[in-house]
Amino acid sequence: MNQITSSHQSLYSQISSLLLYQSVFENEVGEAFLNLLDSLSYPEDDHLNLDCLIAYGEWFNALANHQKSWQDYLTTEILLNTNPFSEQIQSVTLKELPNSLIEATKHDLTILQTVYHCQPQQIAQWLQDTIKTYSSALVWELENKDNTFLHKSDNWEEVIEDLANYYRQQGTGIFAQYQALKWYDDQLIGITNPDPIELSEIVGYEEQKATLIKNTEILLAGYQALHVLLYGSRGSGKSSLVKGLLNQYSNQGLRLIEVSKSQLKDLPFIVDKLRNMSQKFIIFVDDLSFEEDDDAFKSLKVVLEGSITAKAQNVVVYATSNRRHLIKEYFGDRPQLSEADEVHAWDTVQEKLSFSDRFGLTLTFEPANQDKYLTIVHHLAQQAGLNLPQEELDFKAKQWATKHNGRSGRTARQFIDFLQGQLAISGL
Repeated sequence: MNQITSSHQSLYSQISSLLLYQSVFENEVGEAFLNLLDSLSYPEDDHLNLDCLIAYGEWFNALANHQKSWQDYLTTEILLNTNPFSEQIQSVTLKELPNSLIEATKHDLTILQTVYHCQPQQIAQWLQDTIKTYSSALVWELENKDNTFLHKSDNWEEVIEDLANYYRQQGTGIFAQYQALKWYDDQLIGITNPDPIELSEIVGYEEQKATLIKNTEILLAGYQALHVLLYGSRGSGKSSLVKGLLNQYSNQGLRLIEVSKSQLKDLPFIVDKLRNMSQKFIIFVDDLSFEEDDDAFKSLKVVLEGSITAKAQNVVVYATSNRRHLIKEYFGDRPQLSEADEVHAWDTVQEKLSFSDRFGLTLTFEPANQDKYLTIVHHLAQQAGLNLPQEELDFKAKQWATKHNGRSGRTARQFIDFLQGQLAISGL
């Protein structure tokens, strides 16, 4: 392993010579670190000594805010970094990149490895050496939790292929930082705490689940997957099933983007932003239905059917709805024999009714009967580790469904959550 032999002045100069990864230090922790190195470079002076102490405190505070070791923070920033190498390598091989870009990447990785091996204990020692009258500095020490190829390598120049593969699968920037995102105020926003639901928690609709999983795996394999409409009764697990896909396949480059019905007008623009990314995207639209002459209907239709612009092979729309026919139809829509009516009025009606057919797959989630409801309850109770006798569990579950929201997967989940809390506080 390389050992740090250069002074803080030399380290500051090396960081200043970065060609591609300068923005690794354009953040709270990085800027505090550079400010500390700069402060330590001044000659001894009482006022400047105070600046050193303040700069060290700011760097310590910044690391504490992020609850990461210095090494973990640095490698995370490298893996998230957006630069010409990390962007271009997502669509081409290393051999197809200009040699000067590869050499610049290796140059920067060598410098960043030097910074990586600069331990907080050594930085604290630099502070003591600069301020002779300062006896000791508290060191920020936290165990490294990440276990990436950067942590394992003794020579970062040799991991450039691993780094390229990481960027291809996980992307950079917001797509590497977040698995779930939402479209808000004309931009993508990362969701810090996405729903942790797992596919194994969803039972009772095995055929629908298997079909959706297969379609998603086709997407991940790089083939043309189908847009999917998940239609059926409320509380049947349609939305949970889509969210569970993210937790199953995010490590394979799957990303979930939530778009509300009111934002569907932006859908063609969103798809254009995603089409050249190496990740695969599910655009998730929950509780979908349209009013007559809804502009959102036209925007979604463009994405589902395509336009003069080619379809994006890495993007699919998964929408849930309680309505089989997504556009509300009124009796007034039915053709009437009147001169004021449209001549081919039935064509308009049929376009409305057939809109759901534009989804390549329609998965139907029928209401849960008692057997299916109890099957879901038993499965969730087993996962929660509840040891009630089955007869007692079934009786309580049926009572709950009668008094609350009827038989459904959602009702079963609510019942188990309540029962688990009730038993816990009762000491049972």
